[in-house]
Formats: sequence, C-alpha cells, structure tokens
Amino acid sequence: MANQFILSCESTVDLPYSYISGRDISVLFYSYMMGGIEYEDDMMRDEKALDAFYARIDEGQMPSTSQINEYRYIEYFTGLLKKGDVLHLAFGSGMTPSVTNARNAVEKLKKEFPERKLIVIDTLCSSTGYGLFVDEAANLRDSGASMDEIASWALSKNEYMHHSFFSTDFTMFKRSGRVSGATAAFGTLLGICPLMHLNLAGKIVAYGKVRGKKAAVKAVVKEMAERAENGYDYSGNCIIANSHCPEEAELTKAAIEEAFPKAKVRTSEIGTIIASHCGKGTVAVFFWGDKRSE
Repeated sequence: MANQFILSCESTVDLPYSYISGRDISVLFYSYMMGGIEYEDDMMRDEKALDAFYARIDEGQMPSTSQINEYRYIEYFTGLLKKGDVLHLAFGSGMTPSVTNARNAVEKLKKEFPERKLIVIDTLCSSTGYGLFVDEAANLRDSGASMDEIASWALSKNEYMHHSFFSTDFTMFKRSGRVSGATAAFGTLLGICPLMHLNLAGKIVAYGKVRGKKAAVKAVVKEMAERAENGYDYSGNCIIANSHCPEEAELTKAAIEEAFPKAKVRTSEIGTIIASHCGKGTVAVFFWGDKRSE
C-alpha cells in the first residue's frame, strides 16, 4: 500500500509520548545536562519528571542542551531502515543545526540501504507547533497519502504553522544574555511580558512587550486573529502549551476559545528541552495561518 512507511520525529514535538507512539510515529530523543548528569527528554512518560526538572532549576541548577550528532542519527535511522522507508520530520533549523547532521546521515546511509528511501524535512517548527505539524502529517498518512505526497505537503506548509508566545519570567532570558540583569529585575518588578513568535526561518523574534499577563493574552489573541486561517472564523487545530504556569495557560485557553469558537483547542506542556531555553512562565499558542513573516 502507498502509506507503508515509517513516520518519524524528534522528542521536541512536546506532546506526550503515549500520544505520539499511539499514532505509530517513531521518536528520536534529545537529552539535556543538569548538575553534571545527562537526562533524556521525558516526553511526559514519567508524570513527576517535569516537576523534578523545575525543582532542580529552583535549586540553582541550570540545564544545557546540545544538537543531535550525525552518529546518533545514523544509529537511529539504521534501526528504522531495516524495517522500511522513512519520512523524518525534523526539529526546525531555526532552533538547532541538528537537521544538517540528519541530512549528512542520509547521504552516508544511501550505500548501505540502496533499496530504501529516507527523506528528512526541516519543519521550521518548534515545541508543540512542531507537534501539531507532525500530527497533521500523521492524519494525511492515515487518510492514505503516500510518503512522497506527505513530504511535498510538509515542504509547502512548514512556513504556515504559527508560534505565538509570551513569557512572565526573565530568568532564562537573563542567562542567555538576551536581556541584562538590570532589565530583567526591572521587567520582573513591573510585570513586563515580552511577546515573541517564530519568523519565516523558524527563529525566535521578539516583536513587542506588554505589562501584565492579561495584556499578554490579549496580544496573543490579536496576533492569532490577524494571522490565522479565516481570522476569527478559524476552525483548525490550536494547541496552547506552557512551561510550569498552568494558570496563565488556562487564562489564554479561555480567551482563545471565546475569540475563536470554531477552533479545536487543546493544551499541552512544554518539554524539558525547550524549557531549558525558555524557563518557567512561558505560554505558547500554535495554529495554522498565513505565511510567516521575515
């Protein structure tokens, strides 16, 4: 049959592993370092893992992540290619150069598996926006689309998945050097929330700032109204994810459901790899819309 191939992604889809594996999608796991110990991205397999991750941050431990190297991709793809052809939807290049290593692995595996097809697609997506993209690819597969048809779809749609988010915590922004210590302290004191989204290249762009959580939620709703398919009549899927701030996520969810009554809204949690960079206090809204801006 046309759809007999393996659909694959990386753990930064920020959807539960039980959901992804239940959809028959293979996963390559990232890992992070904390306190001199390496941890595998949990994908909510252990309900206590995220709480433990944030507890270590509260204790002063700071996480660090690294790209997946070429050898790891070769090892992972080899196991899949022994079973069949593979379509791998990769974590966006705007977030990590890992996809380059994945493509290098493809070239090295061609001689070993000449009868197999292995395609790697740069999704230009991150976190649950990436998850929503992979989920739609699985829908197409299940409806009978071929591997080549889904690859073509992915290349034509990877600039149309919107990632709109805000943060209420400056800890990681201060650590990364995006803001100074004085700015972080001042921003925290005044309740300033930076507004961000992914641009056409899949990179984070700060496009504004507001004071207070309610204003941040309004700004996200406004951007979604301007960019979503059919504006306020948007009837597609929308996922709201958060990093250890469920109250802000619920506030955002209620606002989205009120403004976009036809949308299919669900929630998720930002995983450890993305949270290693955004820290606590981030709420992100993912939806299909027009072509992302430069």
